[in-house]
Amino acid sequence: MTHDIQALDRAHYLHPFSDFKALGEEGSRVIVSAEGVYIVDDQGNRILDGMAGLWCVNLGYGREELVDAATRQLRELPYYNSFFKTTHPPAVKLAETLCRLAPAHINRVFFTGSGSEANDTVLRMVRRYWALKGRPDKQLVIARENAYHGSTVAGMSLGGMAPMHAQGGPLVPGICHIRQPYWFGEADGQDPEAFGRECAAALEEKILDLGEERVAAFIAEPVQGAGGRSFPRELLAGGQGGARQVRCPAGGR
Repeated sequence: MTHDIQALDRAHYLHPFSDFKALGEEGSRVIVSAEGVYIVDDQGNRILDGMAGLWCVNLGYGREELVDAATRQLRELPYYNSFFKTTHPPAVKLAETLCRLAPAHINRVFFTGSGSEANDTVLRMVRRYWALKGRPDKQLVIARENAYHGSTVAGMSLGGMAPMHAQGGPLVPGICHIRQPYWFGEADGQDPEAFGRECAAALEEKILDLGEERVAAFIAEPVQGAGGRSFPRELLAGGQGGARQVRCPAGGR
């Protein structure tokens, strides 16, 4: 079975973020089942899934209550869109629950199918918001070097990963990047707190450089996952870096 699946995979399946030559030579790891925090391959190896799928299987695998809930919903109403003044109870109830759990100022939810799609949507939303507020010149978005915000064109443009930019062709304009708070690789012996404050001040400096009247938003990861699991510590974060300057039309990094 393994060789058959690997052959079909090699012939028909395009994998994201993969070296296809190496993948074709080595063959894919075939995952056949999962339970709790473990995945199982077709050789019977039980592997701790430290990545939680891709940071999205937060409740673990094989949760029967989730299987039951999904089965009930698939029988009742497997799908319907919310265009054309239409809604349905599961979407409304989930939106209410999320708003109840979120901070008080968050009171509406827009559902998407992935993080990349969410960041594409928020880029459109924030620019549209300022246009409706009568400030159409507030279009620039500030992000961080080496940040990851998705692999769609807008998500990749928001992110600050230079290798992705090199592969993506023309980027979405009006997105500028400031330095990442990567103390372990970029502080050069500087005091951690001082370095963190310096990186935080980079945001204010960039806003002043571009002009507050032109800046629509700042986007940042609480934890720079794809950048090397860069966890914030007070005002700083550590991890693995790599990206450097990225120019934007406004002249900022």
